[in-house]
Amino acid sequence: MNLKEKYPKGTKIKCISMDDPYHPVPAGTIGIVDYVDDAGTIHMQWENGSSLGLIEGQDQFEVIKPKIKNKSKGMER
Repeated sequence: MNLKEKYPKGTKIKCISMDDPYHPVPAGTIGIVDYVDDAGTIHMQWENGSSLGLIEGQDQFEVIKPKIKNKSKGMER
């Protein structure tokens, strides 16, 4: 699976740590994938306004999987 398939537009990601000495995205920041370029940079829109990209294997991050909605109607009487 290539990076574009692994991280499609709209994927929600949480930053664990970023290898950027000048303006890293703080740990715990949530962002949404905008696109993945041909060089393998995952371009992001972070909740803090940053658009700094991620590099798999260099930066540490995790995908936040969507919550599964429970279709139960609650307790019946």
